[in-house]
Amino acid sequence: MEIKYGLISADSHAAFDRDDFTSRMSASRWGERIPHIVEVEEGGKQVHRWSVSGEPGRGDVCNCPALMGDPFPTYPQRWEEVPRRAFDPAVRLEALDADRVDAEVLFPNHPGGNFYQYKDREFELDAVRAYNDILAGWTQISDRYLPLTGLPYLSGADGVAEEIVRATRAGHRGINIQGRMPKGFAHLTDPYWDPVWGTCQELGVPVHFHGSAGVRPPDWNRWEGYTPRQAHSAMTSTSAVTPAQIIPQLIFSGVTERFPDLVVVFAEAGIGGLNYVIEACDHEWEVRHLWTEGISTRPSETVRRQMNVNFWFEAGGIQLRHEIGINNIMWESDLPHVASSYPRSWESVDRVLAGVPAEDRAKLLYENALRVYRIETTAPVATG
Repeated sequence: MEIKYGLISADSHAAFDRDDFTSRMSASRWGERIPHIVEVEEGGKQVHRWSVSGEPGRGDVCNCPALMGDPFPTYPQRWEEVPRRAFDPAVRLEALDADRVDAEVLFPNHPGGNFYQYKDREFELDAVRAYNDILAGWTQISDRYLPLTGLPYLSGADGVAEEIVRATRAGHRGINIQGRMPKGFAHLTDPYWDPVWGTCQELGVPVHFHGSAGVRPPDWNRWEGYTPRQAHSAMTSTSAVTPAQIIPQLIFSGVTERFPDLVVVFAEAGIGGLNYVIEACDHEWEVRHLWTEGISTRPSETVRRQMNVNFWFEAGGIQLRHEIGINNIMWESDLPHVASSYPRSWESVDRVLAGVPAEDRAKLLYENALRVYRIETTAPVATG
């Protein structure tokens, strides 16, 4: 990869063309269950929605307000309103260049994501494979795309591991996993999932928990008095607690002891809350003598060795960068979602990193990402 700008987004989101899934999944087998665009009536208007397994979704047809222009935020309601920069990898490169971003790690956008909710193992597997193949195709367009593997949970730990191997060979650079496993499955930290951690460690692909990672109670924010914007803000602002919920489980269950080279990334959860969980874990480890129960490594050492977090607006968090670990922090743009810094990412960067030395800036903005995602690259010819 050529580094032109010195900026890599460790959290962006891929959107999908309306024919992406229908062109890859068997029509004779799945018919209307294949993810596709349908027209439905909402609020007296005819709108387009993604339908999966015969169930039309609600909301917008593409979560891409950062690419919609003014008035902001605008969400497309019909397919013809969706900008090609959201779902066409060749055209999306124009957006990266406009924002002066070298590369982006790709998390899901709808309809990608949790196909396990339809409770059909064979359907989930076919849909997940199609999803992963779509994003593998993005890597054939450009090495600036770093997709994350979707997982077929209903295929079990061994089936998940097999799909990670397949997708990694096709160009994926990590996995995106739930912090709360589907109902009926073993807990995230149960040894049942060791084939997943072992495969990721062996392949050198990082494990990602995004936003709430599914650990937030689903109905906590359903106060009827919220406006839609208020509800969204009240929901997303709590994602800072995600690392504090998951890091102790990975450490105290022994997962990080069994897999000391496993790399973990927390995206869209911020960085400012990490110091508390580090100190809290060290405190518990000390007062409860957990080295006598197989947790031989001090938790703060484990975090520095294995855990990474992303930032995009937290000037206060950046002031704590050396307590967190200057090698453990990466920048994100969240393109094309409402919180994205696009198309003025460098304005945001300069504000957040005001006064930060050049050596630290380089690590935060692209060098740490190069290491985490094992990217072979040329030296940057320019920054900003």
